[in-house]
Amino acid sequence: MPDSLSLRDRYLELIDKIVQATLKGQIRSKEQVYQMLVEGVSPGTGEIFERYLGDRIAVTQRQTETQADEFKQAKAVRSLRALQTIRGEWERWQEQNQATEALSRAIQQIATAETGDRLHTFLKLTDPNRPQALTLSQLQRLAKTLQQQLTQPEATADTNGQQELQQLSQGLNQGLTSWQRLEDHLVSWIYEQGQGKLGFEGVPGQRGPWTLWAKQVNSPVPQSLFHALSLEQSVVEWAAQSTSLDLSALVELVVVLRCLQQGLVNWFDKLVYDSKVGAKLSISTFLAFAVIWSQIANGIRQGAIAPSQTSLVDGCSQLTLQILRTFAQRDYFPLYGGIFASFSGEYLRNALDYLDEPLRRAEGTQEKARILTLLGYSFRAQGRVEESVAFHQQALEVAREAGDRPCEVANLNHLSRTCLAQTNYAEAINYSQRAVILSRQAGDRLGEANALANLGYSEVFQAQQLEQAEPEIYESAIDRLQQGLQLSEKLGDRQSQALCLSSLGIVQVALDQAQGAIAYLEGGIQAAQFSGDLYLQGINLAYLGEAYHRLQNPAQAIHAGCLGMYLLDQIASNTWRQPAGLLTVIKGQLGDEAFQTSLQQQRPAIISVIGVDGYDYLPTLLERYKTE
Repeated sequence: MPDSLSLRDRYLELIDKIVQATLKGQIRSKEQVYQMLVEGVSPGTGEIFERYLGDRIAVTQRQTETQADEFKQAKAVRSLRALQTIRGEWERWQEQNQATEALSRAIQQIATAETGDRLHTFLKLTDPNRPQALTLSQLQRLAKTLQQQLTQPEATADTNGQQELQQLSQGLNQGLTSWQRLEDHLVSWIYEQGQGKLGFEGVPGQRGPWTLWAKQVNSPVPQSLFHALSLEQSVVEWAAQSTSLDLSALVELVVVLRCLQQGLVNWFDKLVYDSKVGAKLSISTFLAFAVIWSQIANGIRQGAIAPSQTSLVDGCSQLTLQILRTFAQRDYFPLYGGIFASFSGEYLRNALDYLDEPLRRAEGTQEKARILTLLGYSFRAQGRVEESVAFHQQALEVAREAGDRPCEVANLNHLSRTCLAQTNYAEAINYSQRAVILSRQAGDRLGEANALANLGYSEVFQAQQLEQAEPEIYESAIDRLQQGLQLSEKLGDRQSQALCLSSLGIVQVALDQAQGAIAYLEGGIQAAQFSGDLYLQGINLAYLGEAYHRLQNPAQAIHAGCLGMYLLDQIASNTWRQPAGLLTVIKGQLGDEAFQTSLQQQRPAIISVIGVDGYDYLPTLLERYKTE
């Protein structure tokens, strides 16, 4: 008790001393107040000081409100200002002290971690999802302190532990050096692409970020990785064949790739001239870097893995989950979109497989439900329906447990759409009806728009399956589709607009109303282009080709069919065979020579979308369709 009283008296005296010095004009800057707090407050007693400061502020605040004497009231007002200055500098002291304490704890945890567990500990402490993840300046201090740890007598007794600390320190220093060389070139590649698309697209070895970054960095491991990415080579093979991918190199990559990813996301998020384009590019960035870490893990696993490299595989999976968890917390996370926005290149075609492995290790969190939703949609786009259903069912369960209603509604909608792909129209109607009810209860207007579109779409195809030709059935179903479209337009959600327009267009084709379908499908293509969903673009183009074919317009049918076939193949969707079949029929009707002439006439329009390489690849796809 005496000690407590002594501490109380000391802190009240310190507060009074600063207030009196302020009233006498002896305090010239806030820095003086800060230094007095640093010298006067003992470590570990901050809560006690804060309590006494709060009491003094409350008493002085009452004096300013109740004091009748003008002179005493003026003094109370000045004292209150001084006390508020103390509080401001105290909060600054706390923030800096917490950062120092966080660094001290990090150093202690890494230094005392079991041999083989230091990478896991380091990645946990630097996880961006933590409230106090280490900053770059703290990483510099961490590297220096770890190096100093090696000179301690107890460190020399543990050879393996000493080697890990050495490699961690080296990796941090090299990563920070590499990032300094890259920092000024974070987004310069975007301007150099001129009229090219934003994102990670570009001519292999010539355009896109990887080529530029490979030229700027002079450290062998990140330089080699960027070179492989720039040429669209397999990251899995790169990691499997790399002989220098040890703990030091991996830590360097952690610093470099994390800084690049976070820097790009921050920059894209600030694209105020078009926030939706910025969100699309941020989505691409999160997914691209998550996939890269997953592929590195897979490559190390496939290589001649030594026992010491097991922690590297686990670390890469840990990094993938950290990125996905950060992504899942963003308000632009695409509950109704796919993985394909702004992506190109072979190294991303199998992204889903690589993301699947680390996701299996994640716990049942809201973030996991959202990531599973994204993967489920993307699997369905690739025609892997059973896997898609499994993802959405698991996501539905996790979202329900986490109380994430929008995610729950989204998965009901996705399951409805998946049942449609399986021609199970009754079950599709069941899921979409549940989604309508739940979305309205939760006030989820976006979910409701999608649910209405799915419900109307399902009802049309069920009526056709049952050969129910009554106009009232179709009118009611199309009315639901129109309601969904109007709601998505009101919300300004282009992804949902693309789905609704696509659904209306496909229904019109199914009802043999090809002319009416064209406007919907063309609108669906534009909306899907804006949202960056290549799957919906491809599906709309495929049905647009079918509509023009029914209208006996082979030139436009060839144009739309070729684009749809190519885009769907690029995302590994087996639906590319639908427009390929249509083109094969048209070729048989026109004859080979007339078909080639018409295709050549469409060449400029096709090249403007998929480029010369894409156009030249079209005959290969048509040949594949005949032989597979």
